[in-house]
Amino acid sequence: MFELFTSMMKEEWRIHSTIFGSLSFALFPVMIAGIAFMSTFLLPLFGTVIPIQQLVLITHALFLLLGVMVGGFGLLGNEVMNRRFGQASLLAYSARTLPLSERFIFLNFVIKDTVYYFILWVFPFVAGFGIAAPILGISMGYPLMLLLTLTLTFLTGLAWVFLLSTIYARSKLVLALAGVLLVLVAGASTLFFGVDLIGTFPPLALFGAFSPAVLLEALLLIIVPFIIAVQAFTTELADATKRYPNRFTPLMKRLSFFPYPYLAAKDLLDLLRTGAAVGQTIFSFLLPLGLIWLFLSLIGSFLPHSALLLLFAILTGVLASTMYTWLTAFDTVGSYGCLPIAVRTIIFSKICAFSLLQAIPAVFLAIITITTGAGQYLPSVLVLALAISFFGLAVTIYLTGLSPNVLVYDAKVLVTYLVSMAIVIVPLIVLSFMNPFYPLAAALLLFPTAYLIRRSYPRWERADIEGF
Repeated sequence: MFELFTSMMKEEWRIHSTIFGSLSFALFPVMIAGIAFMSTFLLPLFGTVIPIQQLVLITHALFLLLGVMVGGFGLLGNEVMNRRFGQASLLAYSARTLPLSERFIFLNFVIKDTVYYFILWVFPFVAGFGIAAPILGISMGYPLMLLLTLTLTFLTGLAWVFLLSTIYARSKLVLALAGVLLVLVAGASTLFFGVDLIGTFPPLALFGAFSPAVLLEALLLIIVPFIIAVQAFTTELADATKRYPNRFTPLMKRLSFFPYPYLAAKDLLDLLRTGAAVGQTIFSFLLPLGLIWLFLSLIGSFLPHSALLLLFAILTGVLASTMYTWLTAFDTVGSYGCLPIAVRTIIFSKICAFSLLQAIPAVFLAIITITTGAGQYLPSVLVLALAISFFGLAVTIYLTGLSPNVLVYDAKVLVTYLVSMAIVIVPLIVLSFMNPFYPLAAALLLFPTAYLIRRSYPRWERADIEGF
């Protein structure tokens, strides 16, 4: 097992270092540490606006969210083994050539990815904070405790969403029943027994006061779902052989208003038939946004309701822009290499499919806005979220082309993306706090969005030609 694990780690490094260079990939965790280091010096300023306890809560929420977004391994089932692993991770595909079971290989893959993301995200963040802590007179006990609790928080999100997505891959009905049961238990605990679910979250409680009993609870909260998920994982389902009716032609006709309806139909069918359309919506969009709304509501007393709603719209727009990665998860430029299709045609077709997917955040925000009694702000909310989403799409396409799932780990690419988004988001947040109708100015983002997309076409066509 250790030999397979170390081989997978070496393979992961070779893949990424080959794509964008050893130095650039190695600098990614250094960049995360640098961001954490500089942010630590802003703690006194943040403390005047938001209590430190709330900042600790938000930090843990972000790492829980990271674990949630990483944890959807079981979501695509055999699609992951057959498509992604078959192209990008040769060892994970070795069950077909070596006497190793899919479960054994998948267990090693999950452990490898856990260590991988810990090195990329968790440890660098805590290291940056730990370097700055002595300068600000902060006890070194806090970085050490933060390393423990953030790791446990990340693993909790990963393990539970891994379990839920594995259940989803086996039975959508069982997942729905499990979701209803969790909601009922959480609601009953809060309403009838007065349990503070957030305050009793073991890693967060452990940060407030270390206790061996609480540490054991936190470990069980990770180990139990992890073991169940690994045991439940399989790529040999009873209904593995599926027969589909011809949905391509009818869907292509419905999308005839698009310039390339056949490509848009192909992308949407990929999402539908792999389960990603529902699964990604739940695990990569609705669940993260639910957590964001929950923790934003905790600072609601510090912000007007309209400002809180518009801030949520901004974050929704940022998250909605990642839907582009859903459309690029199942194919690469190489898969079109033998067809007379230009790179700009592929990109444009994915932009069209992306536009259809934006109905999801639009409907979600409309429901949130109306149910909270803020219907008068609905135009500002929708314009703000969709403008940021399409601008984020344009930046992503310009920087990563058709490979956003991989190139995001290039430190230079990520820094450029974060700076580009911050230049737009920060002024919009200020406008939101000044007047709830000022964010309508976000519609002006249409111009830089169109400019970046036009510049992206020749950029990635040249890159494709040079690659050949």
